[in-house]
Amino acid sequence: MTGAGPEVSVVIVNYNGERFLKECLESLRAQTYTDFEVILVDNHSSDRSIEIVSQTYPEAILIRNAANHGFARGTNDGIRASRGRFILTLNNDTRLDPRFIERIVRPPLCDGKIGICASKMLYPDGRINSAGTCISRSGAAWDRGMSEPDHGQYDQAVEVFGACAGAALYRREMLDEIGLFDEDFFMYMEDVDLSFRARHAGWRCVFVPEAVASHHHGGTSGVGSDTAVYYGNRNILWVVFKNFPLKLLLSSLPWIIGRTIGTIGFYAVKGQLRVILRSKIDAALGLNLSLEKRKTIIHKVPEGEVSLWVHTWYSPGRQ
Repeated sequence: MTGAGPEVSVVIVNYNGERFLKECLESLRAQTYTDFEVILVDNHSSDRSIEIVSQTYPEAILIRNAANHGFARGTNDGIRASRGRFILTLNNDTRLDPRFIERIVRPPLCDGKIGICASKMLYPDGRINSAGTCISRSGAAWDRGMSEPDHGQYDQAVEVFGACAGAALYRREMLDEIGLFDEDFFMYMEDVDLSFRARHAGWRCVFVPEAVASHHHGGTSGVGSDTAVYYGNRNILWVVFKNFPLKLLLSSLPWIIGRTIGTIGFYAVKGQLRVILRSKIDAALGLNLSLEKRKTIIHKVPEGEVSLWVHTWYSPGRQ
């Protein structure tokens, strides 16, 4: 970063999200915290997204990609163009509480070892979408508290494994050290991969319950769509082979193999056999690259410290 810039850079990746953009960008205009810039990366939308942003929200820096580069590369495009000390990544189908940025930026300003801040993401009906992310030995990741009614059970500021990049804050210093999102992931699990790399390098992730965002969830890709099934299930395998500490990876193979077999049967029943098979075949073809990437991960803490965040089984309330 050169010269004086804003404290926070908000990076939004958009693909045919015109129906969500006004709500998202208006919530940024309403923020009590004002030291931020907005960068919207459009992944070659065919709707009126670019027209809406350029005409109605001229304060936003608009990056127009010539193709759909996915969430990972699109976000990286925005980060590379940004000037902020902190990067706030947002899905285009989010709406922020007016004090969101003010609240989420406080913890890392007070503690230099906090590299990631997870927000409280709620569905439009008020149920919890994410209170931080968790990871299991099979590679399956989940959002803490997902689909639970919000009764204040997650109103404590605690350390969590990682954050959902749909509304998360990242320290630029950390990203400069560990690297940006892995663009080979395209979409899904890239935030889990980044959280692992942050953990290996000794950075902390905290959940900030006062920073509240409403999230439609799957507004662009569609929950349960072939696109979501393909990338989510392919990238699960890449995450574990790239990031699991070696002893944990070897001992977790029964869980990894078991989940792989189980998901094939599950999606076959749902009529998505072809897409799940393609995801697993492509995952296997990419394992050599994942193993090569292991060599580039920065290790500053004992492997056992990272392994403590990996749970044996899925449990929605775990940290």
